Amino acid sequence: MSEVTLHASTSRAQGSSNARRLRHTGAIPGVIYGEGVKPLPVAVNAKDFRTAVSGEQGLNSLITLEADGETYTVMAREIQRHPVRGTVSHVDFQVVDANRPVIAEVPLHIIGDAVEVRHADWEVDQQMFNIEVKARPDQIPSFVEVDISELTVGAAIRVGDLVLPKGVEAVADHLEAHAGIVGHVHPLVGHHRHHQGMALGHLVGLLLHRAGIGVDVDVQHRRPPSARAPTVLAAASRAACAPQAATPR
Repeated sequence: MSEVTLHASTSRAQGSSNARRLRHTGAIPGVIYGEGVKPLPVAVNAKDFRTAVSGEQGLNSLITLEADGETYTVMAREIQRHPVRGTVSHVDFQVVDANRPVIAEVPLHIIGDAVEVRHADWEVDQQMFNIEVKARPDQIPSFVEVDISELTVGAAIRVGDLVLPKGVEAVADHLEAHAGIVGHVHPLVGHHRHHQGMALGHLVGLLLHRAGIGVDVDVQHRRPPSARAPTVLAAASRAACAPQAATPR
């Protein structure tokens, strides 16, 4: 894990009005906290903060925060954003020990192609998109891969099935460990409605013909997006780089 340096000021005035003025100057109000550290209000440059957390580790990046002569090893934790603009309005920096495990949330990346599921014209439902893990800051993965290549109809991949990197463990109780990440495979709704739509089109045309109305009716049932891409999930990003087999209809 790469470590970045961020400079902070401890001279900011507190209060909502002062925080608004601070944001207008291009700074983000925040606080440093942690075991054995008294909460310390700080302000960091908004552009510098975005740069610090824009790397591969994202918000799990290890940051060296320099504040008025003091140096803190921190990770960005609670992030508050503007409800409309989405810009960061406040950030909590937690002081961490680089040699002790911490709990962090990492995204789940679906890889592979559930061929058997796709050939059966069923779809895969991803139910979890992030997972909490426990690891040293320098061992926190950027993401955890979930391979669905061997997924079969009616099966599921659970938290307990994940293969995690060395030094990383999932943070889950008994119920969460058996929670499905990918599963509840079910038939494509559009596949069954396709023929219904075609039959409806023929029926409408027949009724209009008998009524003497000279109108040609062509009703085409469009399958919903989920039906057109039964194995989307994160595998859709891989599909953009490789040809996909035609979906059986």
